[in-house]
Amino acid sequence: MSHGAGRTRWKRFAAILVLGVASSATVAVAMAEGVLAASFFISGQKFQVAADKMVTRGVSIYGMVDVTSQRELVPVVVTGARHAKITGLCQSVLIDVPVLGPQTLRVTGGNVRPAQASNLFLDATSQTADEVDFTGLDIGIATGEITKGLINPGDRHSRFFDPNGVGQQADSSTLINVHWTAVAVTAGTFSVPGLRTQVEQGRHECF
Repeated sequence: MSHGAGRTRWKRFAAILVLGVASSATVAVAMAEGVLAASFFISGQKFQVAADKMVTRGVSIYGMVDVTSQRELVPVVVTGARHAKITGLCQSVLIDVPVLGPQTLRVTGGNVRPAQASNLFLDATSQTADEVDFTGLDIGIATGEITKGLINPGDRHSRFFDPNGVGQQADSSTLINVHWTAVAVTAGTFSVPGLRTQVEQGRHECF
């Protein structure tokens, strides 16, 4: 790794750390509808999001292409939920810091009481779960015709959004032991009881 590249990654790590440490034991991030940025350039770095259990209402699933700040294209599957309850939440970011080596930033919470989110969107390159149960499932619906769930406003106005593409929607879903390799997460509100943020030497990712 070049020295320049190392400094760039360290700055990114420091920024993520500051955001995490600034959070309290119970975090509530609330944004009025429309205030949340409609779209943004992703960093392109993948991170892990895991949950012991996630129960959602108003589900949407569709393909999309995210764009990095370097204008690189990243195909993703977007999972949206009007409302989500998340038990055993874990998010981790692995950064290779010059001199110090690999460092893992882990954010956990929602163990005693579930974390709750509204207008949640996870942009992921992969997803696995031990079990998924849907109610009111529609597979093959045109993406532009999704009504049970939501389309991220930033996606709807993107040149990569295909309203005639194949989408999926459901009234609700329950996911057990679910893992995402993600590049972006957005939410209108996100409340995480029992939030814990820590930095550990080495690789200590969520899965």
